Amino acid sequence: MTIESDDIAPALVQQHSAGERVGNDWNRGDTAVMNGDASHDQAEEADSKQDGNADADPAEDANEQEVIVIQDTGFTVKIQAPGTEPFDLQVSPQEMVQEIHQVLMDREDTCHRTCFSLQLDGNVLDNFAELKSIEGLQEGSLLKVVEEPYTVREARIHVRHIRDLLKSLDPSDAYNGVDCNSLSFLSVFTDGDLGDTGKRKKKGNELEQIDCTPPEHILPGSKERPLVPLQPQNKDWKPMQCLKVLTMSGWNPPPGNRKMHGDLMYLYIVTVEDRHVSITASTRGFYLNQVQRHPFERIATPFQVYSWTAPQIDHAMDCVRAEDAYTSRLGYEEHIPGQTRDWNEELQTTRELSRKNLPERLLRERAIFKVHSDFAAAAMRGAMAVIDGNVMAINPGEETRMQMFIWNNIFFSLGFDVRDHYRELGGDAAAHAAPTNDLNGVRAYSAVDVEGLYTLGTVVVDYRGYRVTAQSIIPGILEREQEQSVIYGSIDFGKTVVSHPKYLELLEKTSRPLKVQRHAVLNEKDTAVELCSSVECKGIIGNDGRHYILDLLRTFPPDLNYLPVEGEELAPESQKLGFPRQHRHRLACLRQELIEAFVEHRLVPLLVSWMHFNILCNIFTDPKSREVVLNACKAVGSISNTSFDIRFNPDIFSPGVRFSDDSTEDIQKQKQLLKDAAAFLVSCQVPSFVKDCLDHSSLPMDGATMTEGLHQRGINMRYLGTVLEFVDNMPAKAQLEHIYVRKGLFYILKMEFISNFTKTVIKTMHLICLGVELSALSAAVSHFLNCLLSSFLDAVAHLPADELVSRRKNRKRRNRVPGGGDNTAWASLTPSELWKNITSEAQSYYHFNLQCESVDQAVEKYGLQKITLLREISIKTGIQILIKEYNFDSRHKPAFTEEDILNIFPVVKHVNPKASDAFHFFQSGQAKVQQGFLKEGCELISEALNLFNNVYGAMHVEICACLRLLARLNYIMGDHPEALSNQQKAVLMSERVLGIEHPNTIQEYMHLALYCFANGQLSTALKLLYRARYLMLVVCGEDHPEMALLDSNIGLVLHGVMEYDLSLRFLENALAINSKYHGPRSLKVALSHHLVARVYESKAEFRSALQHEKEGYTIYKNQVGEAHEKTKESSEYLKYLTQQAVALQRTMNEIYKNGSNASIMPLKFTAPSMASVLEQLNIINGIIFIPLSQKDLENLKAEVQRRQLMQDSGKIEEQQGGQLELDDKLPVDD
Repeated sequence: MTIESDDIAPALVQQHSAGERVGNDWNRGDTAVMNGDASHDQAEEADSKQDGNADADPAEDANEQEVIVIQDTGFTVKIQAPGTEPFDLQVSPQEMVQEIHQVLMDREDTCHRTCFSLQLDGNVLDNFAELKSIEGLQEGSLLKVVEEPYTVREARIHVRHIRDLLKSLDPSDAYNGVDCNSLSFLSVFTDGDLGDTGKRKKKGNELEQIDCTPPEHILPGSKERPLVPLQPQNKDWKPMQCLKVLTMSGWNPPPGNRKMHGDLMYLYIVTVEDRHVSITASTRGFYLNQVQRHPFERIATPFQVYSWTAPQIDHAMDCVRAEDAYTSRLGYEEHIPGQTRDWNEELQTTRELSRKNLPERLLRERAIFKVHSDFAAAAMRGAMAVIDGNVMAINPGEETRMQMFIWNNIFFSLGFDVRDHYRELGGDAAAHAAPTNDLNGVRAYSAVDVEGLYTLGTVVVDYRGYRVTAQSIIPGILEREQEQSVIYGSIDFGKTVVSHPKYLELLEKTSRPLKVQRHAVLNEKDTAVELCSSVECKGIIGNDGRHYILDLLRTFPPDLNYLPVEGEELAPESQKLGFPRQHRHRLACLRQELIEAFVEHRLVPLLVSWMHFNILCNIFTDPKSREVVLNACKAVGSISNTSFDIRFNPDIFSPGVRFSDDSTEDIQKQKQLLKDAAAFLVSCQVPSFVKDCLDHSSLPMDGATMTEGLHQRGINMRYLGTVLEFVDNMPAKAQLEHIYVRKGLFYILKMEFISNFTKTVIKTMHLICLGVELSALSAAVSHFLNCLLSSFLDAVAHLPADELVSRRKNRKRRNRVPGGGDNTAWASLTPSELWKNITSEAQSYYHFNLQCESVDQAVEKYGLQKITLLREISIKTGIQILIKEYNFDSRHKPAFTEEDILNIFPVVKHVNPKASDAFHFFQSGQAKVQQGFLKEGCELISEALNLFNNVYGAMHVEICACLRLLARLNYIMGDHPEALSNQQKAVLMSERVLGIEHPNTIQEYMHLALYCFANGQLSTALKLLYRARYLMLVVCGEDHPEMALLDSNIGLVLHGVMEYDLSLRFLENALAINSKYHGPRSLKVALSHHLVARVYESKAEFRSALQHEKEGYTIYKNQVGEAHEKTKESSEYLKYLTQQAVALQRTMNEIYKNGSNASIMPLKFTAPSMASVLEQLNIINGIIFIPLSQKDLENLKAEVQRRQLMQDSGKIEEQQGGQLELDDKLPVDD
């Protein structure tokens, strides 16, 4: 499309509709999505449903009432902008005037204005005032938009706004990982908004025009795994380019005489017609440019999401990008005139906000989340600048590895053992592990959120092989020595220890939730010093008077399975598995999830038995009961004699820490508690995780979901070898093939390869990191990938032409910036050497014998896919590659070249602040749904969604979960269009915040396809299912239990559109996978047989249909008995098939006997109805509708409430014989 330069403003203003307030398209018309610059302004709540909480638990009533009060006060105002008709805008009293400004800048009819004020009755409103504080502002008030004169600052903001609108269709920022942009491809398959059902074809007309043919590479059995379809392009899409160049003119700044006439700056523009235009920005304003895009595709995500693949993108001129990159903006924000942000002050001030009621808590949590997301983005930029050598060290005379940096009021340090600080704990290995341990400690203390106790803003960044820790700066800490600053804890791992009563008071409040025992250690004078944390935890009072804690790397107790201690023996469960094992550092700690699970494991059985015998009722009057309590407390290791309170001493087995003689008995108890916890991990948690996989309650698809599953059980990644060994020794390992595939663990092995990669290559071989020149980085990465993945055995690295010159220059420089080294050892790496290192690493770190000498052996032995391994490695290390088809199996040339490596991104770990009240409502809603109160549950989930939006803004993974559940509830309650609308948002959000091929995104695609089918959009449903299957093939391959569900969905939809042969291919593949993973006698297999039989019936192949239905009937009969409804249905269907087969045979015999004179009875060839197909889709997706009368529903709810009361009183076990089987009476959501 070509637009003349004179038409830029009017033409493009009419096209822009992406940024307008989403309103009804977002959340029941209640929420405004406000999109702005990279600081991603948050969404505000506008309104909410008023009812639906009557049946909530009493404990929840207060919070729910608070929500209602907040939402009740929402109101509507009228906005009058110059040249437009007044329009209504829904607002909330908690909104600030500035947020209405942002909404107007994003609306289609007002987006061309950026420099204006809002006036009420002639009075200018303060941008930073809350609406509730404005006198006279009420329902129906008219706010006038009044243009203000431009200043240089406002003109610059306006130019940036122009640039954002020009780039709104350009995906380059998403590929480059800039300004929290990320990719989404849903619209390629949906051709726009799915909610616009009125414009779409209905079922009858659509059947004739559907192209059901799937791409060859996603058909069952295909071995092709192309990479290009990962990022599909709409065939009709063309980049809408209006300007070739928009930049600052060389005539800037205006001379004095022109300033007197109002000139602010000059712009230089080149249009697509090569027309060169100079524009003057004056106090009166200028034109702008804008284009159209889906709102959810424009909104910035709270944290940057990177894509591991990208196409080759043309690099265009961009004055704003150039200004951002090469001016000293640091943390300069447009709303903070002329100053950098004081991150520490912002982080701590937000925590000090009042939290007495729900409105205050929402405001506080929103501020905390906003500052944390901004801090994480700034820390990431700073860490990259440090490693790229663009920041001067504060100690430039020191060796490179010992240097520290300050940038944008953030302190940066490298993950090396500076001054042998960690010498006794493992040196550089300990220094590399300490930042993540510290971050886990910061997360834990932040979650406890004790008033008056402060932690530092902390972000850990892995970039180009370096680990960088970014921290906010305690006021005054740089002005004094550390010895003078620390008033609590130790600076030398326990040799000298100090304490402080205020810190003991504050930390005592955290000790119970964190399970930390208060204890005494001896200082250098053999004096006992009280602590309520590990000795490494330091307390510093800043110049601002706040009490800070830092160095929280030992917040959780040590893992004795990886900490051999002379003279100490572990529990038999641990010893039997070969523990303790030597680890590369002595900072191996138990995870918080493990501590919680261990304490629950100890306490729950005792609590149940206590309630059973009613001991709690007379605990204070009956001496025998008190004695029972005392003995029970001793048995579980409680620190109290009257209550169950298990806590851990984090300083046990810490080198250099000494305890007094009179605490010997307590220390022995603590040692035993640690041994029991270590044994619990390997004897209970590892088997529990494997059991979850065995019964398919946990189905990891990739390294990220595998890690998440292990961490939820409190299992550290160093236990991968133990999990492998446990699975290998299980008799039922045939059913564990989604973990244990072809003599090895498929998913765990992939993750293990990645871990080997990062530890062996980045740390040992210095391949992508230390010492590799920037000019050689792409060559180094491509050479490594060739050594790891290519079948070409003679991989030879190509050094840049100026490598030798650079090396000569670098010899003269003693102190080089990080990343400016001269190491070329990576060039001599060979595939055999790399794989030897990988197998060695597997043995030494995981104690697992890999037995692979090349990638081809690994592929053959463990059933791995090279493209899957490439994805895992790229995501883990931040590598971005060119999206094209790679020939991994060629033995004549390497798969990768330098040009295939596009970028290296940072891998960032940070604190994730939570919306606690919203999460509470979400959990309450889930509980209501599980109890059968669907309407009440739906209303609670809707309230949770409002609160999540209030805290997180429009984009967040928890909002995605809310939308998914809302869509499912809408669907169950019969509101299919609303289900479709909510699920479309969930898919878009999952793509944006998790990634386009994340396992959660795949699941969201499947759900959306179901709702599309229910709404009659059959073609779109098939496209979505084909997309989901392709993504799953890339992520984990065809051999996965979830593939059976996906293929069943595809097969059923194809059956519905009468593509029987294609349908059979997918359904028979689903049958094979279900048989493999669930066993041939599983009910899932019986259902698969029935689905295949239905297709054969439609093809009039009754013999095959009978054969499959008999298999299904036999399974039902053996598993649930002849009287069960499923068995009876199968029996009836068998009779029907038999009749049809007999009728067909008679007809054929008649034809053979009488030829053309045969009298033929018409046969019943039943084409599947959409209703029957939808019913089967619901069943396989875990949605079962059972019609109940109103009386049945009331009885059911009464029974659920009775059971809840019984459970609360501890008597549930006595009544288990009479439990109501809810699964047979409620909609089921698996």
